[in-house]
Amino acid sequence: MVNFVGAGCGATDLITIRGARLIADADVIIYAGSLVNPELLKYAKPGCEIHNSAFMTLDDVINVITRAEAARKMTVRLHSGDPSLYGAIREQADALNNLGIEYEICPGVSSLSGAAAALKAEYTLPGVSQTVIITRAAGRTSVPERESIAALAAHNATMVIFLSAAKTRMLSEELIRGGYDKNTPAAIVYKATWRDEKICRCTVDTLDKTAKEHGITKTALICVGNFLGNDHLLSRLYDAGFETGFRKAEG
Repeated sequence: MVNFVGAGCGATDLITIRGARLIADADVIIYAGSLVNPELLKYAKPGCEIHNSAFMTLDDVINVITRAEAARKMTVRLHSGDPSLYGAIREQADALNNLGIEYEICPGVSSLSGAAAALKAEYTLPGVSQTVIITRAAGRTSVPERESIAALAAHNATMVIFLSAAKTRMLSEELIRGGYDKNTPAAIVYKATWRDEKICRCTVDTLDKTAKEHGITKTALICVGNFLGNDHLLSRLYDAGFETGFRKAEG
């Protein structure tokens, strides 16, 4: 049996209870190198076989799993954040399906959530934005043209950009070209919830300058949008004049 486990966004106590239990029960762990807090491996039992996938190909990963299955061992494939976001699990799952190997997926706390917590922010503010666009800039791995940064920027919604901290100059240019005002608030959140977390607040226009000043080129999320500002409407859910299934409207 294989369990894909989301390690969470960094802090060891932000892994789920289920995820921690699976790590403790694992006979084999394949973890995602520098992306996963190595302190999580302390949950592993003595004698657990541990592999760092930073040095492995897809074939290497599947070979380790195949050997573990032949020995009736349980494998945990430990991915950063939540496996469903940029986790590269689909190709592994396809290989396991072809081999008839069963697997399950344990969700994790994404850096998407970790960054919002670090910023003490809410991505979906009434009257500001009710949509969160999760994306990445094109690089060695392309993105569909319809999902280019400029195309998505046209919505002026909240945007959280993964895997793009080394491309802040291009991001700034494309965000402005797509429709964000140059003074739109932005933030660079480096290693959200890790001990060396760093938050750099800026604007869309000063993204590149800010990243360079702080030496940030990787392991960071770029958050963009007026949800980082101070103007928004109050939630109607708690408005005294708003009736719900549990509360009558006043007045």
